[in-house]
Amino acid sequence: SEYLEGPSERLRVCVATCNRADYSKLAPIMFGLKAHPDEFELEVVVLGSHLIDDYGNTFRMIEQDDFDIGSKLHTIVRGEDEAAMVESVGLALVKLPDVLQRLRPDILVVHGDRFDALALATAAALMNIRILHLEGGEVSGTIDDSIRHAISKLAHYHACCTHMAEQHLIAMCEDHSRILLAGCPSYDKLLSSHHREDYMDIIKSWLGDNVGEHDYIVALQHPVTTDIQQSIKIYGLMLDALISFNKRTLILFPNIDAGSKEMVRVMRKKGIEQHTNFRAVKHIPFEQFIQLVCHAGCMIGNSSCGVREAGAFGTPVINLGTRQTGRETGENVLHVRDADTHNKIYHALELQFGKRYPCSKIYGDGSAVPRILKFLRTIDLSEPLQKTFCFPPVKDSISQDIDHILETQSALAVDLGGTNLRVAIVCMRGNIVKKYTQSNPKTFEDRMQLLLKMCADATRDAVCLNCRILGVGVSTGGRVNPQEGVVLHSTKLIQEWSSVDLRTPISDALHLPVWVDNDGNCAALAERKFGHGKGVENFATVITGTGIGGGIIHQNELVHGSTFCAAELGHIMVSLDGPECSCGSSGCIEAYASGMALQREAKRLHDEDLLKVEGMDMKHSEPITAAHLINAARLGNSKADAVLNKASTALGVGIINILHIVNPSLVILSGVLASYYQVPVQRIISERALISAQSIKVVTSDLEEPALLGAASMVLDYATRRIY
Repeated sequence: SEYLEGPSERLRVCVATCNRADYSKLAPIMFGLKAHPDEFELEVVVLGSHLIDDYGNTFRMIEQDDFDIGSKLHTIVRGEDEAAMVESVGLALVKLPDVLQRLRPDILVVHGDRFDALALATAAALMNIRILHLEGGEVSGTIDDSIRHAISKLAHYHACCTHMAEQHLIAMCEDHSRILLAGCPSYDKLLSSHHREDYMDIIKSWLGDNVGEHDYIVALQHPVTTDIQQSIKIYGLMLDALISFNKRTLILFPNIDAGSKEMVRVMRKKGIEQHTNFRAVKHIPFEQFIQLVCHAGCMIGNSSCGVREAGAFGTPVINLGTRQTGRETGENVLHVRDADTHNKIYHALELQFGKRYPCSKIYGDGSAVPRILKFLRTIDLSEPLQKTFCFPPVKDSISQDIDHILETQSALAVDLGGTNLRVAIVCMRGNIVKKYTQSNPKTFEDRMQLLLKMCADATRDAVCLNCRILGVGVSTGGRVNPQEGVVLHSTKLIQEWSSVDLRTPISDALHLPVWVDNDGNCAALAERKFGHGKGVENFATVITGTGIGGGIIHQNELVHGSTFCAAELGHIMVSLDGPECSCGSSGCIEAYASGMALQREAKRLHDEDLLKVEGMDMKHSEPITAAHLINAARLGNSKADAVLNKASTALGVGIINILHIVNPSLVILSGVLASYYQVPVQRIISERALISAQSIKVVTSDLEEPALLGAASMVLDYATRRIY
């Protein structure tokens, strides 16, 4: 194994920071290293725009954080054009060898995709210094991609932020055992500190006293060095749209890339620095910037902060141009790729300003630094320095190796039933890692409080169980709007459960995306991912339990209907004058074939002294259930048998109606009564269905927890492909 026990001597780690943006990602790691002086020796090198007055002399914030700066290298050649960027790389390469030779670090930590970082990686690689690269494997859509991937090829170790970035690094032939899926280090800080009580003081200090929460805009636009003229044009249009939109706006100066000087000229020509609605600043401390982004009505521009950190708060973002269009984003980001008119940007502001979105953890869960420190401890300095590349075939791994601190992708599944409230950690393969069960409280407040507590407990346990929670899936009784995450109407079994927004409170509490659907649909989703429906394009799942429910998969997608009541299979009418149903109508399948209906008939026969037969064991105080009816029929009770025949016929006829409407190729029976109904339903289909539907198979589900597995599948299927 490449990773053995860590060395007994302290590991000399050099962290090199070039600008305000990379310091926000590197600072949490630096604090982590500094907190373990017995294991790590930290050296800090500062270069690039940190040392430029026009960009706020941001090296001072490193000193304010009480870090000793070992070396300050003035490496920026002014000019803010393409030639100046190349000359800056050359100047850094001239100055870095002396510093690296003096410090002699075991590991150099380099972040991101800046030209300064390319100089750092080049110098270290040529001087045989191991390199740990942060945020490799990502795709943003500009020249930054080329620089980022070049640094990845020079680096010996990688700490990436997303599963997709990890897969990109593997596809680039990087050694899987040297890749850590850590998450973004800045999330460690922002997830723990964005609920500050003094956030209004911070907002007022930067934007003035008469500004409210969610009533201002944060703007940050950088040049795209492969198309500088288009960058300048978009910048001007953005400023025009912001002026017209007439909201208080905090605008940060662009970074030092080629084209930034021209963008600043555009800003000054439009009088932004003197405009009453604008506050133009060169730098904001990261902790305060977090508060400003978290509570903004909208963020606009092309900064990576918009598509990364802002998602953790659900802040609406407008991404202008092509600079970030390749990145994974949450649903809070609206792309305006071809931002060629003032009206288009203004319309985007109208759509996004003031909205709130579910919080997203695509880029991190707040535990990146502990993972990175643990990863550093495993590096064996006696191993050969020469990199090895893993050429195709690429290792395709769904869950990572626990020995290398890489976690199993998992979902938090919630099942809200009439009796119990259940939460489970479910891994990608459908195994339930841990399950929690409590009685479902009778009131809304108690139920939500218990639900959030159980989810929080499970999220904490997931870290110890080496599970990375991608999101939360909720299965609940009643009619659900899955697009909004709202329970519209509840069943009678769950009280105070109508017009309930489930997505927002869960997402706000856990900072995770949340999916919600009813239990019947979740049973169908469970079969599609883990059961008999896997690989089947069209099938129906029918739940035969206390009630009758189910879901329909048509062309690989769940059928919801225009008002979200499609596949209410229990309420298909099979008689015009049948028994009364719990829905208020009569003659529904549920009124004949559900557990409640069979229990009702069993009690009727018992009251008439027609249920018990010879050989049937019934205790005097035992409550009468559907099981007694089935047992009596098996022992030859003709009355019980007649009830069950009618129930089977009603269910079979209802399923025939489904076959004749959507024509699935498979019917899956789920629930406690499934094994009893399978044979008679198959017989009724063969006798009564159209010839073309008579051969359709009816099978019983093999899944023990369809509601939990279906809730988990919503997360596992969608959270891993959320690219917009």
